[in-house]
Amino acid sequence: MKFTKMHGAGNDFCLFDGFHQTLPPYGPLAQAVCDRHFGVGGDGIMVSLPSSSADVRMVYYNSDGSQGEMCGNGIRCFSKFVFEKGLVKKTAFDVETLAGIKKITLTLDEEGLVTRISVGMGKPLFPADHVPTTLPGDPVLMEPLDVDGQLVMFTAMRLGVPHGVIVCEDLDQVDINGLGRKIETHPAFPEKINANFMQVVDREHINVKTFERGAGRTLACGTGCCSSVVAGNLLGLLEPKVTVQAEGGILEISLGEDYEVTMAGSAERICEGEFSPWVIRQIEKLSK
Repeated sequence: MKFTKMHGAGNDFCLFDGFHQTLPPYGPLAQAVCDRHFGVGGDGIMVSLPSSSADVRMVYYNSDGSQGEMCGNGIRCFSKFVFEKGLVKKTAFDVETLAGIKKITLTLDEEGLVTRISVGMGKPLFPADHVPTTLPGDPVLMEPLDVDGQLVMFTAMRLGVPHGVIVCEDLDQVDINGLGRKIETHPAFPEKINANFMQVVDREHINVKTFERGAGRTLACGTGCCSSVVAGNLLGLLEPKVTVQAEGGILEISLGEDYEVTMAGSAERICEGEFSPWVIRQIEKLSK
């Protein structure tokens, strides 16, 4: 069972070619290979498969074995993977995800390797029942959320997956893991939620730290960075084009008409390999 390990802004994944190999159930596969002590380690896995509606289909699972609709940093890694493996031979192509079809544009270097990936992320959904959340609002904009007695002003939307944005004066003073975990599983979010903590540097630059649904604290979240820019623009804090500094790297986010989002950034291949029979047995145990 062959794999490629990649990262986008420090958000790391194991990618699998589903065209040319048969894989075990994806949930146990993700749990086993993403384990940072007994596996390769990662925030999730992606499998490339044929699509009847796009050039290729991306299946994404979080490190806890739950399926995700989309992953912003993941789809950049995925796009570089399928192109450089020859599974897609165009530099502009469509990827089918559970969050809809995403349009990809690749920039290549002189050797034909992918150096930059631009992704049309689509438009966020703002009504509370689309997020979903029990908080009021359309959009859910700076609504008070009681988190174990701590009042948090919360802006929410769905951009592929549920996202919440909290504007902070100083990220170094925020307990990202503790507060993020409580927000992720808060009763106000029946499908759980990604918690994005945003600090505004100026109108064109922000810092973002994210606690992701199903993966925990990650070094970057592409859809979370996009959601943060959308929220900042809605609040009158940001311009439509913003550079986002995540913990693991930099993304460029642009907003078009009706908050159509475009994300651009790099992706890097870390290594390639083949899992041993011992790992296969661990996956089989988790599958039972």
